[in-house]
Amino acid sequence: MDRKSKGIGMEYWKKIIILLCSGWVTIWVYRSALAPAYPQINASLGGNISDTALGSISSFYFLGYVAMQIPAGFLVDKIGKKKVLIPGFIVFGIAALLISQATSISMIYLGSILAGLGCGSFYGSAYSLTSQNIPQEKRSFSTAIVNSGSAVGSGIGLILSSFLVVQLKMPWQTMMYISVVLIICMLIAFMLIIRGNKEDAAFLAQSAAAEAEIAAKEAKTEVVKKEHVSFKKLFSPKMLFAYILYFATCYAYYMTVTWLPNFLGTERGFEGAAIGFSSSLVAFASIPGALFFSRLADKYMDKKVRFIVILEFLAAAMLLLTVQATNSTFLLVALILYGFLGKLAVEPIIISWLGENAPKVGVGTTLGVFNFFGMMSSVIAPTLTGSISDATGSKVMGFYIAVILLVLGTTLFFIANLNKKKTTI
Repeated sequence: MDRKSKGIGMEYWKKIIILLCSGWVTIWVYRSALAPAYPQINASLGGNISDTALGSISSFYFLGYVAMQIPAGFLVDKIGKKKVLIPGFIVFGIAALLISQATSISMIYLGSILAGLGCGSFYGSAYSLTSQNIPQEKRSFSTAIVNSGSAVGSGIGLILSSFLVVQLKMPWQTMMYISVVLIICMLIAFMLIIRGNKEDAAFLAQSAAAEAEIAAKEAKTEVVKKEHVSFKKLFSPKMLFAYILYFATCYAYYMTVTWLPNFLGTERGFEGAAIGFSSSLVAFASIPGALFFSRLADKYMDKKVRFIVILEFLAAAMLLLTVQATNSTFLLVALILYGFLGKLAVEPIIISWLGENAPKVGVGTTLGVFNFFGMMSSVIAPTLTGSISDATGSKVMGFYIAVILLVLGTTLFFIANLNKKKTTI
């Protein structure tokens, strides 16, 4: 099949990889831009905003993001990826602009919810584009490249925010203006690169093999629709503890992403750009970790549970070392290792394990429940850690809770997988 877009130049599927990676970069530049600037946001709004209220900025974003997942997936199937992505990013841009003009924390909350709703259009569209256009033999590694955009964007956002806002004393709104510019660039790229429904149909019609494959998938889908996954299988011990494990994994990650810059600045003496550079180590270290451990798990497919358990325990240990480190060197080493061993490294292995162990009927439902558990932690963790900070004057207890959840979730998952024969679905 000719996978090139109209005219000459780079193959269409390669353009899709670059486009989607850039999309994640844009989303995560925005996501990570506000955390280092919490003190500046507080000062601009009168100086009486609690840490709980500041943490809720992130929670409101993820609330909108979670709420949009199912509707966006439905719309992608109904009207097409391009018609979902472009309006979604328009809402995202309006939200960033609204936040830049906010005169109260309530306006920031409103903008955060809108930004979450707008960004929520991206995941389903991106997954559909990669599934449809990237050659199967290149899909796993290509997807890893696309996903690395989140780590790159997070690192860039943290560094820029801490350098421009914290060190150079520029208004915190500067990061929102930068986000708006990036969003506009992505909108132009979406319009120019992504094919519409008619073009997609013509493209698929070029290959009889592709049509046969689609027909086969549709036939399988029709069979699945006649059956349903039972509640007992969906929440069997193996599945339930996998959900809990993913909740704990995401809780630790989103708590760290939200509060690490503030923790380093207020409790560990980091200043200016050093806050952003140090916080970004988690993001940048996760890229080689994800690529390395995914390849390793694919090579030793029968040892995925061991990989998951070891990585989760090591990540918990590194997070514990982060808050107990007596000097900046140990702290930075712990952060690098947490990024290398943490969520982005273990997540592909957990998802792969889930695909192999989920009920044969209802894999999509299982993945939906799995993702729901994970994303709910992103709503809870920022606000809860802010509340702990208000009550105790420190965020250390928030890190301890994340460590405890990781250890508990990993232990339960390990116990559930000790005897494969008894827990096979």
